[in-house]
Amino acid sequence: MTRARRRRIIRTRRTATGLALVGSISFLAGMTDATGLLLTGDFVSFMTGNTTRAALALSSGDVRHAAVLVSAIIVFVLGNAAGIVVAHRADRRIFVVLCCVSLMLALASMMTLRDLLMTRFYMIVLAMGMVNAAVEHIEGLPIGLTYVTGALSRFGRGIGRWIIGDRRLDWTIQIVPWGGMVLGAVSGALMTRLAGAQALWLVSVFAMALAIVALFIPRPLQRRFNQKIGTSGPHSARAR
Repeated sequence: MTRARRRRIIRTRRTATGLALVGSISFLAGMTDATGLLLTGDFVSFMTGNTTRAALALSSGDVRHAAVLVSAIIVFVLGNAAGIVVAHRADRRIFVVLCCVSLMLALASMMTLRDLLMTRFYMIVLAMGMVNAAVEHIEGLPIGLTYVTGALSRFGRGIGRWIIGDRRLDWTIQIVPWGGMVLGAVSGALMTRLAGAQALWLVSVFAMALAIVALFIPRPLQRRFNQKIGTSGPHSARAR
């Protein structure tokens, strides 16, 4: 076997593993978003929708609902930040991030008292922000896990470039998170209608199952799914 062929095989395996992981985590995000929407009436990972709804609430004078949605957006951003910090400090970053997500969803599922419902909503939003740190790109192509607008945009632009003569097909992987999100949302909706708030337990179990599966992904491969931490300043400049 030639070196070039071996490299192609390794690259194909890396891509397949990454896409399976992305599809699974997007499935988790879809389940959680559908469950959260049915339980709370608001999105827990679709912050574009929450931004529009917050603006509409403000325009109609519903300041309280607008404040809830703006707070959810802030919590989502903080969840993304927390996910990066946790992932950076973990040896098995995907496993640790997904474990944190699973534990937060499990905790949220226990908040059934009326006074804790808003806390439950923010806990789910925090978990959905954190899960984005699990996988950031596949073979250099950016991937969104809890939102698909960017993926669909990149997919559409890829179609446009193919029409005008660019025959690269790497953009086709952008359909994977969309497909995972759709299937997960259908599953989450069905579970919530059947089990009510207890559906969050099932979502938490699925997240933990993904975490366990991630343990079998080699650490060097896991590192390829995330951006490298860059530094700036005179010391890093000398190092370069």
